[in-house]
Amino acid sequence: MRKIILNLAVSLDWYIEWSAGEIDWCLTDQDYGMTDFISSIDTMLMGRKSYVLFSHDMKKFFPHVEQIVFSTTLQETWVTILSSDIQKNIEKLKKSAGKDIWLFGWAKLIESLLNAKFIDEIHILIHPLILWRWTPLFLWWDERISLELISATPFSSWWVQHKYKVIY
Repeated sequence: MRKIILNLAVSLDWYIEWSAGEIDWCLTDQDYGMTDFISSIDTMLMGRKSYVLFSHDMKKFFPHVEQIVFSTTLQETWVTILSSDIQKNIEKLKKSAGKDIWLFGWAKLIESLLNAKFIDEIHILIHPLILWRWTPLFLWWDERISLELISATPFSSWWVQHKYKVIY
């Protein structure tokens, strides 16, 4: 069965964006293992907000990756839009043939997929920066989720990538 892997960069205080959605604090000075990661996937899941902000970059940098957007308002032709029966569609996607699936979502999408127990791994690249507030990676939820450390990789830029298996 294909895995859904949440793979994002966060600040040290676990925020994924600042102020009006700025992510200029995310450096691209190194590969950070992305080349290997991208070769292990063939599908990307994202919410409408991520799609609107990054659609041109995603199409340009990942042309071989099928992009699936969760939205009830978008109408695009080059991506797959999921607007209804999301649970059934995700179950079908995970059981289909192919490589792993990259969840590049915003906090609400991440919360929904964690709540439905669809996320198999979490890969977090932690930036040594404190943003203080704005959009946290994880929203409030009343249930604990255990994680098993797969690896922790430090980089020369002081970033550290943690990879976890999600234990439901």
